[in-house]
Amino acid sequence: MYLESILGLIISSVLRKSLETKTNLPQWDKVLLIIMYASIGLLVWSMLSRRNGNLIMCLGHLLVFYLVYIVFKNKEFRFSKPFIYSLLPLIIISFVDNIAQWVSADFYNKWNSFFDAAMTFAYVWVGAMWIITKRQRKALENERIKTQELEKEFKLNEKIKAALEVQVAERTASLTLQKEELEHTLVELKATQTQLIQSEKMASLGELTAGIAHEIQNPLNFVNNFSEVNKELLEEMQGEIAKGNFEEVRALASDIISNEEKINHHGKRADGIVKSMLQHSRVSNGVYEPTDINALADEYLRLAYHGLRAKDKSFNATLNTDYDEFIGRINVIPQDIGRVILNLITNAFYAAAHSSHTSNGVTNGPQNSHEPTIWIKTSKMSDPENSIQISVRDNGPGIPQNILDKIFQPFFTTKPTGQGTGLGLSLSYDIVKAHGGELNVVTKEGEGTEFIITLPT
Repeated sequence: MYLESILGLIISSVLRKSLETKTNLPQWDKVLLIIMYASIGLLVWSMLSRRNGNLIMCLGHLLVFYLVYIVFKNKEFRFSKPFIYSLLPLIIISFVDNIAQWVSADFYNKWNSFFDAAMTFAYVWVGAMWIITKRQRKALENERIKTQELEKEFKLNEKIKAALEVQVAERTASLTLQKEELEHTLVELKATQTQLIQSEKMASLGELTAGIAHEIQNPLNFVNNFSEVNKELLEEMQGEIAKGNFEEVRALASDIISNEEKINHHGKRADGIVKSMLQHSRVSNGVYEPTDINALADEYLRLAYHGLRAKDKSFNATLNTDYDEFIGRINVIPQDIGRVILNLITNAFYAAAHSSHTSNGVTNGPQNSHEPTIWIKTSKMSDPENSIQISVRDNGPGIPQNILDKIFQPFFTTKPTGQGTGLGLSLSYDIVKAHGGELNVVTKEGEGTEFIITLPT
């Protein structure tokens, strides 16, 4: 009869103390205080009066069950649930014990030993849970302290944030003005960059002009020569027709047909050269096409060489080619890869020519035996699989180590002013990357440089 009142007193007291409801939960502190005083009143009433025991018991149990309801219903008491769990068996068994005594004394006396064992278990449970809860309470207290520290830190951060917002507001006007100025400068830089890139493309086209003129002259000479020969043969054929010598007419006709085939062949050759020039000069359409890399490399090698010869008649170079015939055709954008090959070959000729005139900054005399040499090599790779390599190597002076990491940067050039824009290698690097490949360089000062293009097949 006392137990339920004592439980109500203990639970309400512990909740007030552990949660500091007077400070943190004032609205619940009043409720718990009323329950605590009510429990004390019931306890005193039960001790002073032997009457109304069942009423006191019911009121005590109602207070206890209400406390349990408060804890499980409201999230403010979530940290007190382990404490209630520890008392729950005792609360339930006490309630069943009292109900059994009230309903049937005989039933209670018959199962009295069971109730005693259950109560013993409940007290053992309370002891065990008290130890566990004490540890948990200590952990919760640490967490609460941390929470308070975080709240203090949050408030401090809010103050700092407010101060920073004031500073940001003060600087916004000046930054907005700077932004507008930078945007204007950026527009001008982009326009300048576009002009420089176009200038680089036109410069590479200019390198091809002389070579194309030389290349196209050969087939045109053949076309002109065979046309003149055909004219003479046709005049001779007219004479033989007049004589009625049709056997000779058939022979002349056969020669004319053969010459026409040669004219057609060389005309197509001239047409191909013109188309190559147009492909190089126009903006890339971005369409991947099956391309004969060997033919592409060989064509740009000859065009670059003849273009350099047209500008400098004294220049001669040895051209070594090693084309892997098993490469076949691979899907690339021909105009773009052609630009890359042309840039590398043009740079190789420039390096080889430079080395042929100077060595370590000293002009060479006639005794200099250096012969500019260019090596072009294609190969199908086994590692990594499904890739090919295009190598352009020269026997020029090599690239100094202190600038090696800058050669692919836009606008960086070692050529004299007016001879280079510094965009050739940068554009080549971007084109190869766009094809999923790699552009690497191997160089040794005084011996030469090799650029290696690796492309997936």
